[in-house]
Amino acid sequence: MADPAPKSADFSFTFTAFLAMCFAIVGLVGVFGTFAAGLPMRRELAREHTLDEAQLALHAPNPQAALEALKPRLDDSAPALLPLPADPDAALAGERQAMRARFLAEAEATTYRMELMIMIVTVMAAVFGAAVMAFSRRAPPPM
Repeated sequence: MADPAPKSADFSFTFTAFLAMCFAIVGLVGVFGTFAAGLPMRRELAREHTLDEAQLALHAPNPQAALEALKPRLDDSAPALLPLPADPDAALAGERQAMRARFLAEAEATTYRMELMIMIVTVMAAVFGAAVMAFSRRAPPPM
């Protein structure tokens, strides 16, 4: 009769590798999280740059037309500046503060969702891996 030890060792290695992959998934989620967490900041910096351009546009010969040209990049900041308000400098300063508050809220929401996703995926991977390992101990090795 052949020695069953090599088959048992191969079986154990397969499920150990599987368990390692369960945790690798968590690492991949973390990598995604590091990318996604920075998006609100990058968007805020781009909007800050656009508001700087809007500040320059306010002092152009035709500020309304200059701001209209920036409208697609102003996105949700555009209604604060278009149509041209009575005190455009004050409106721009107010919009900067409001924009920063919106992006801060977006960053906090993104961080919360990423933390929650990482925790859920970690628990799911650990439970699934533990269940497979427990099953592998009860199941006879493949022949």
